[in-house]
Amino acid sequence: MKFDVVTAEIGSTTTVVSAFVGMGSTPKLVAQSEHYTTVNEGDVTIGIERALKFMKEKIGESVDWENLLVSSSAAGGLKMTVHGLVYDMTARAAKEAALGAGGVVKLVTSGKISSDVLNKVRLISPKLILLAGGVDHGESETVIHNAEIFAQSDISVPFVYAGNSDASERVEEILENAGKKVTVTENVYPKVDLLNVEPVRKIVQRVFSQHIIHAPGMTKLDGQIKGQIIPTPAAVMKAGSILQKEMGDCMVIDIGGATTDVDSFTSGSPDIQEITISPEPFAKRTVEGDLGVFVNAANVVKVFDWIREEFPDEEELLKKITPYPSDERIENFVLAMARGCATESVLRHSGRIRYIYGSTGRIRLAEGKDLTAIVNIFGTGGVLSRSGGSSRILDEVRKLGQKKPMFLLPPKESKLYVDSNYIFAACGLIAQIDEESAKKLLIGDVKRVG
Repeated sequence: MKFDVVTAEIGSTTTVVSAFVGMGSTPKLVAQSEHYTTVNEGDVTIGIERALKFMKEKIGESVDWENLLVSSSAAGGLKMTVHGLVYDMTARAAKEAALGAGGVVKLVTSGKISSDVLNKVRLISPKLILLAGGVDHGESETVIHNAEIFAQSDISVPFVYAGNSDASERVEEILENAGKKVTVTENVYPKVDLLNVEPVRKIVQRVFSQHIIHAPGMTKLDGQIKGQIIPTPAAVMKAGSILQKEMGDCMVIDIGGATTDVDSFTSGSPDIQEITISPEPFAKRTVEGDLGVFVNAANVVKVFDWIREEFPDEEELLKKITPYPSDERIENFVLAMARGCATESVLRHSGRIRYIYGSTGRIRLAEGKDLTAIVNIFGTGGVLSRSGGSSRILDEVRKLGQKKPMFLLPPKESKLYVDSNYIFAACGLIAQIDEESAKKLLIGDVKRVG
């Protein structure tokens, strides 16, 4: 059977292949299958081939396609370091842009880079380095210094420059003369209190596709793929953006084997905006690299005391855990970890109320992302899409605001939905070539729970 679109989402633990027909009119998911991701076998395409074989067995005929679309987070996502001028301004803004593009930010520095920082970058071994710093027509000495330090180093990964526009030509010249690959884009923080993250996000995604081998064996797909290979978190974020336009301000929680990602699409409440001390992007993504229910399961158990209390045999359970729980006890263990991942990641994503005292008395301020105008909470990822416990997990998130009144969390009236067919990433990929079909698929996919 020939499908209009086949998508492959290569995750840290599983590879999911989905097949669609009716693009441009009445799009429909026809078949889906999956297999363990085969990074350890030195070739992720083996996992795709096995998933396609399972699909063939399901539908009883061969699988062919008009368009093949692929996303990946199998190689740990887009590991990055970010270097700016002032942490609360350019470094923070650059971090927001990197996360929104699917980046896993391992280090953020501010000011002039030292030899110690350079050594940290070497140890991290990033796949891309983002340089920022200074508002337009402001301070440029620091970004030039940082470019020179990297130019003299043995670090040979792609660079993106998104700092003071007055220094862009000089920074580009310094890095290119040293044989480094560099892409210059608009300043991520061109004026005080003005964030400009979208141009950086697009550039980071493009550089990732052009210069980075996502996972072993990925080059075998060259010439077969329509569009770009994009980071899976970026594909999920695109799906969330489409849903926000159709259904209102929302948050997407994606629990994976290695990370838990949270995307929010909202400007917040007007009353909070009046007391906010620093700007936040409308679309924000955070990735918690220590919270995952398979690769990072042992770490999750350490983080939450209540999991160890509920499961005193956690050490035995950790030895038995797989992406496909083999019995009810292990499944309940995974659901408990997922509950911890969801609630903790949303708290980390959220802003909060602060009080300071001045000459006029106590002053109420807000900092960070305001989620109080969220009307819909979506859950995706293997646990939230496919388990019977997704409603309880999302309900715990919805109740957080009552338990944590100082945090700027979604209201208790928020509606809960799950990615019922596990196609958020697939729809984000499809949007590259047909956003209208992606929208129709998403609206039909989300299932109200709770």
